[in-house]
Amino acid sequence: MFYSLGKYILLLRLSFKKPEKFSVYWSEVMREMVSIGIGSLGIISIISVFIGAVATIQTAFQLVSDFIPKTVVGGITRDSTILEFSPTISALVLAGRVGSSIASEIGTMRVTEQIDALEIMGVNAPGYLISPKIIAGVTMVPLLVIVSVVLGLTGGYIAVFASSDVSTADYLTGLSDGFNPVIVTVCGIKAIVYGFVITSICAYQGFYTEGGSLEVGQSATRGVVYSCVMILFMDLIISRMLL
Repeated sequence: MFYSLGKYILLLRLSFKKPEKFSVYWSEVMREMVSIGIGSLGIISIISVFIGAVATIQTAFQLVSDFIPKTVVGGITRDSTILEFSPTISALVLAGRVGSSIASEIGTMRVTEQIDALEIMGVNAPGYLISPKIIAGVTMVPLLVIVSVVLGLTGGYIAVFASSDVSTADYLTGLSDGFNPVIVTVCGIKAIVYGFVITSICAYQGFYTEGGSLEVGQSATRGVVYSCVMILFMDLIISRMLL
């Protein structure tokens, strides 16, 4: 365990050494941003709308007492969406889509000796292959989470608009009542940490792949599983520290 942690830290240190040619690295960062951000926008949008709608419906169903104001539905949906649903569920989805792609891409380059060729040419392979992915991850995942929050709350509005349990006016009032800005800070910190976790762990699994195509698939699977476990662990740690 400690040996693997040492290799992981060493790989991160090598990844963020001074680049040989900044323009090449910059183009890689832009390419990874498009791949992670634009490529994941569709699935994140669909999931967010439905999660927001379901969360609103379930909250309204549980608040059956006439003594509880209906505006509470909007407040609970807002807080749960910003604090938990949008950052964590989006990160778990991205671990499957983005993480597996990163691990399999780098793993394939390892087993086909493309990484060895880069090192022979004097290129810092971890820096060229991994750092653009990490930079793109910590940049684009927070942006995707922002989109997820907006669409989740929109999904909640659609749910109350289509039902008679809560009026749209009560829902919108609940979104603004009792708003605590700290939940936005927690959401942003979670998104940045999750982006780093997904890209770095999956890149590590791919970089140290040994064998052939079967091992590439196993590395991608391990990367996704370890990323999901670490996302949930960091969710607990961040929530405990900041809330």
